[in-house]
Amino acid sequence: MSIQQYRNSHLHIENVALRDIAQDLGTPCYVYSRKAIEDSYLAYRNALDSDGENKHLVCYAVKANSNLAVLNILAKLGSGFDIVSLGELERVIAAGGSAEKIVFSGVAKSSADIRHALEVGIHCFNVESETELARIAEVAKSMQVKAPISLRVNPDVDAKTHPYIATGLAENKFGVDIEEAPRIYIEASNDPHLNVIGVDCHIGSQLTELAPFEDALQRVLTLVDSLASHNITLKHIDIGGGLGVTYQDELPPSIESYIKMLLSKLGPRQINLVMEPGRSIVANAGFLISKVDTIKSNPVKNFAIVDVAMNDMLRPALYNAWMQALPLSLESEEPLTTYDIVGPVCETGDFLAKERILAIAEGDYICLNSAGAYGFVMSSNYNSRPRAAEVMVDKSNYHIVRERESMADLIRGERLLP
Repeated sequence: MSIQQYRNSHLHIENVALRDIAQDLGTPCYVYSRKAIEDSYLAYRNALDSDGENKHLVCYAVKANSNLAVLNILAKLGSGFDIVSLGELERVIAAGGSAEKIVFSGVAKSSADIRHALEVGIHCFNVESETELARIAEVAKSMQVKAPISLRVNPDVDAKTHPYIATGLAENKFGVDIEEAPRIYIEASNDPHLNVIGVDCHIGSQLTELAPFEDALQRVLTLVDSLASHNITLKHIDIGGGLGVTYQDELPPSIESYIKMLLSKLGPRQINLVMEPGRSIVANAGFLISKVDTIKSNPVKNFAIVDVAMNDMLRPALYNAWMQALPLSLESEEPLTTYDIVGPVCETGDFLAKERILAIAEGDYICLNSAGAYGFVMSSNYNSRPRAAEVMVDKSNYHIVRERESMADLIRGERLLP
């Protein structure tokens, strides 16, 4: 069964009509499919399980979608988690995730972050700099423990993606120069409060070709083999995330072909793979529904002004991202017309989709597809707009997994001057 399809002229996710959710709960509203999330995660795990020699770990990138229900679904399947903040760590624990399956990424971990991560017993720190490495060693020494570390290396590989989400070039802020890595590893291996267990590499997001992954992994493997000659044997290679999804007409590799390539590159090495997929697990499991408030035209444009805005979905304004827009019902008697779908926020950059041919009228509902990753997590209260509700569809039922913010929520914590 397809996750999304029209039945009796109404758009369904699994066995629930999105129109029913819109009418029951109002809009804007994020809707996620439990089945789509589970299927995407299991595609990674099952492909890795085909390699019976080593114990590999899929760590979902929490930054893509951090709703507790999403994390809980993955925790129940045995997923690990890739976090970039103390808040994400707390979310994973609250959702039932296992601390020993958490890798802590991010370019600026504080001493407090490091201390708490060591207290709960995470799997590994992905270390971004020599300064951070010294900080981790200092905290571990004060706690009289050994901190598990993996050095994030920057392989200077062009991921051929949007410059805002490219992370593996020398000009980017992430990781350490791969040429400097051997020296840093040797120094770290001699520190009694550091336990060197792996190497990490993440070159960017929304990659639609295997070649950049293959190039990066080959450079990392050269480093691994070089370290072995210095009697530094790593337990895992963390290849990061970044596998793309289809938003419009992209043709990214399948998860299965991606894993097959990675395992073949490892060859006979007895080393585990860790990976951090985010977008490819949740992007196409999520949908953002909105209501058409106003149809407006001028001599050159037709606008459908909806109640979703850039504060709800930032990707089009930030990345000029393309997202498919569909009506929730095919019963409209309106003529097909080309619209720019825009929000009510006072910014020209407040657009969701441009030049879309739709048969819609004021009061109709529209769905933005592929909204499960970097949607709600990037939302804000700009223009003093409460954030949207989040809903999880599970077969024929749906559950509110985040209440819509109220006006009271919007001003909570603020105080007037005496």
